[in-house]
Amino acid sequence: MKKIIFYSIGTLTILYGLLLIPNSSDIQIETKGEETPFVWNQDERWNDLEEQFKQVRTAESTEIESMVDAGIVSINNLLEEFEKESFEATDQRLDLLLNQFFELAPYVAAQANQDPRFFSIYDRARRVIKKSSIQWDVNQFETRAALYKVLFGMRATVEEVLLQSKNEIEPVIHVTEEPSQTPSTTLFGIKVHSGDLLVSRGGAEVSALISRGNDFPGNFSHVALIYVDAETNEAFLIEAHIERGVAVASAEEYMNDGKQRFMVLRPRADLPELEANPMLPHLAAKDMFEEVQERHIPYDFKMNFFDPEAMFCSEVGSFAYKNRGIKLWESESTISSKGVIRLLNTFGVENFVTQMPSDLEYDPKLSVVAEWRDAEALYEDHLYNAVIDAMLECAEMEVEIKPNYWILPAVRLVKGYSLVQNLRGKEGPVPEGMNATQALKSDAFINRHAELKAMTDQDIRNFEQEENYLPPYWEMFEFARQNAGCIENQE
Repeated sequence: MKKIIFYSIGTLTILYGLLLIPNSSDIQIETKGEETPFVWNQDERWNDLEEQFKQVRTAESTEIESMVDAGIVSINNLLEEFEKESFEATDQRLDLLLNQFFELAPYVAAQANQDPRFFSIYDRARRVIKKSSIQWDVNQFETRAALYKVLFGMRATVEEVLLQSKNEIEPVIHVTEEPSQTPSTTLFGIKVHSGDLLVSRGGAEVSALISRGNDFPGNFSHVALIYVDAETNEAFLIEAHIERGVAVASAEEYMNDGKQRFMVLRPRADLPELEANPMLPHLAAKDMFEEVQERHIPYDFKMNFFDPEAMFCSEVGSFAYKNRGIKLWESESTISSKGVIRLLNTFGVENFVTQMPSDLEYDPKLSVVAEWRDAEALYEDHLYNAVIDAMLECAEMEVEIKPNYWILPAVRLVKGYSLVQNLRGKEGPVPEGMNATQALKSDAFINRHAELKAMTDQDIRNFEQEENYLPPYWEMFEFARQNAGCIENQE
């Protein structure tokens, strides 16, 4: 009897020891090699703008309005110049446009009722720049950097202004009336067409990582393809979920999934492929809609857009259009930061020349039709991003988030249960395609983010109470990086 107990304990100990061994992470990582992340390097400028905002807040309203009027006139005059003829990405007036927009922002942010013309010139600038960028070679890093700097820079500026607003924010922004002949319907106050692409941002830690984890950090983490039934005009959204792979959602289900913002993108009507067949976007969406009914498509954690057996969110749209002769992501997304690579690999990503959701905005084949944002979630969006950026800085310094490997055997049992659920066509606690070690590491990442988020949120609230305004993003990031402690560790 004693021998049986002894052998049983020994067997269990050996089994437990074997289950403690992490899955190997020795993988071939694909990168282009010559790419580098975009860096603003304008910390002094941001601080100067904040100081200007603090001074403007004490000025007379008539003085503020006078400065806003002058700034808007100057920017509109510049945009009129741009509209007269096409221009290159190297045109120095783009820097002038962005700088004037930066300088106008503190005055608008200080207004009791923020001037709507400020937001209108942002949309006008987007239309002008997107139109001219059709002729640009976005495969050149300098071109992509110029396009990103002005479009992302203006969006970030608008949101800094909105975060200081005491009034209700209009959630819908109409940008371009891009014609389409495909079936249409209205979603959340926006007319959408079959074949449109929705890039969005969810309210989760991984969403923040995907949106920021890019050589060109952005605002979007997810892509869905819209299919509108030609007979019923009902909209369906085809999207890849980490938990269940590629699936079809109703409009209500899509919004209930915790979207903080989304942008509607539409193929340009003057593309040769659409001039030959205006219904092509609808057919591409229908192809994907029918394929999802015919086979189970698991989520592609590796982010390999060359293999359609499994798909990540961007791949759903790119695969559908590629099969109809249109290549989206004119310039492939690159992830060259070792810190970003290390964190994304936590979730199983192996391809770092890929298709990131945020980069779709800069594709010259697509027009920005409209945007929707949840005003109440705008603060959360910035808080999540600030913490992620601090965590990426730590990862760049090779500061690891260490999971509790002692519970790995238990996670492996949960993974086994999940596999059984997957075979029954159901979701399990550990997503299909993610191994137990990756699940353990991702859980540690999420817990660390939640810890830093709580501390940073408290710092921000204290700042707001003391200064009587919400700190701008660079202040939020500074709080997050101080809480992360990597700066002190490096010193």
